[in-house]
Amino acid sequence: MRLTYVFVIVILAQCVWPLWTQVIHLTDMYGTIKSPNFPESYPKEIDLQWNISVPDGYQIRLYFMHFDIEPSYLCEYDYLKVYSDSEELAVFCGKENTDTEQVPADDVIMSPRNVLSVAFRSDFSNEERYSGFEAHFSVVDVDECRDRNDEDLACDHFCHNYISGFYCSCRYGFLLHSDNRTCKVECHESVYTERSGEITSADFPKPYPKSSDCMYRIELEEGFQITLEFDDTFDIEDHPEVTCPYDFIKINAGDKEFGPFCGEQSPGKIQTGSNTVNILFHSDNSGENLGWKLTYTSTGSECSPLAAPLNGHLEPLQSNYVFKDHIIMTCDPGYSLRQGDEEFEHYQIECQRDGKWSSDVPLCKKKESQRRHRSLPSILTNQILS
Repeated sequence: MRLTYVFVIVILAQCVWPLWTQVIHLTDMYGTIKSPNFPESYPKEIDLQWNISVPDGYQIRLYFMHFDIEPSYLCEYDYLKVYSDSEELAVFCGKENTDTEQVPADDVIMSPRNVLSVAFRSDFSNEERYSGFEAHFSVVDVDECRDRNDEDLACDHFCHNYISGFYCSCRYGFLLHSDNRTCKVECHESVYTERSGEITSADFPKPYPKSSDCMYRIELEEGFQITLEFDDTFDIEDHPEVTCPYDFIKINAGDKEFGPFCGEQSPGKIQTGSNTVNILFHSDNSGENLGWKLTYTSTGSECSPLAAPLNGHLEPLQSNYVFKDHIIMTCDPGYSLRQGDEEFEHYQIECQRDGKWSSDVPLCKKKESQRRHRSLPSILTNQILS
């Protein structure tokens, strides 16, 4: 019974893999990896690992010149494994490809990052002589401008590759953000003083810049009230559960606040009731949304309608008049405008910001010369009779 127990222990010991792994660290820009004793048969019970690491900005290219490892179902016995960090890239064994075994043949393995490991294991027995493998590795520059799968490495506008790295630049009118890849705009405060106009996000209808805070200010004289109307094309990054946490528009007009606005639903028309409006547009460092456009108009305080004086006319004749509108008054031939002791051929008044006219409407009175001409016959008649 004791002999049987010892025999079982010996059999189990032969099936156990080596308890330690020999690790070889490689940092060269190129090199060769061979199985022990290559091109002679490799030893039993090998547990050997090559860890290749190169500087950031490079990948590692691995290819095989020779491969001959003991074949087994799913490479259970001897095998060569290639991985990067914890990501397994390939497992090889045998002399040729089968349904359950794979050999590298002419395949080239590229590491996804700047590290690559090659692990070689052999078990306690080899039924035949297997010559092992010979592999070569070399460093390859990563073209970050071409391989832009990782969003963190992408440039907003222009990407320039160089050996072991890349850098970003921006189109004219944009500035490179501190993250060295995002392009933002300098738009701290743009002031609009015309009575009507158009305002858009930068590059509209192309995606607006990231990491920007733009302030647009409409500033008109007191007496005007500003109306904003957003275009139907409205596309600002939003969130299905939280109100505008990323990008948004906020509007301040006097003591009123409108927004924040985001998403694809246009805010439409907004009557601000103020002569000054501040529009803040904020964007974070991600997203490819198209932005927004608005037109603004203004209306002034209304003045009461006016009637033309007797024997006079108003220009222009309108159903209503608002702040800054002018009216020019004239009289029929033989009449002139009188305002106090002054006489005018034409007279202009203006609708003011408080809704009142700048002056009363003068009267049209006969000119002095006309009155003198009409009294001359009676004067002559009186002289003849006397």
